[in-house]
Amino acid sequence: TAAAGTFTTTAPGAGSPTPVPPSASKPLPAETPAPASQPAPAVAKPDIGKQSTPAAASAAMSYPVQGSIIREYAKGKNDGIDIAAAVGTPVRSAASGTVAAITTNTENIPILVIKHPDNLLTVYTHIDGLTVQKGDVVSRGQTIGVVRAGDPARMHFEVRNGFESVDPMKYLQ
Repeated sequence: TAAAGTFTTTAPGAGSPTPVPPSASKPLPAETPAPASQPAPAVAKPDIGKQSTPAAASAAMSYPVQGSIIREYAKGKNDGIDIAAAVGTPVRSAASGTVAAITTNTENIPILVIKHPDNLLTVYTHIDGLTVQKGDVVSRGQTIGVVRAGDPARMHFEVRNGFESVDPMKYLQ
């Protein structure tokens, strides 16, 4: 122990030698480039502006309305497809099922949901003149409403597996 009142002081940083940084004593390891990731498999994209045509009889679903696809599916951005069509054009059920819900969004635009086998749902928005009610059984191709006025006039169509949106084109081709 030091005697009372006897202390040795040094200037900051002067009391001990500065250690040599590890990077100065040995070279950095050689860089190993990350392995190139395989490109994602190409997914067929709908031809924007292409006229929708009746789905082949073998397709799981039929187009709900005839018109041009003006906005394609993009998970998290557009959970369905938008199809341009004249105001009043009949909107048809894409597949047989049961009307599960009819509601409106925050802009008071009707939303119709039809439940199908295998936990699939189809969602129809930007429609008016609904011809069905909750609980009604509908068949593929049955008129369920008409295209609502909008800018542009269009019909929004979604396919969901439970609550997860999926690309409707997989079911329409």
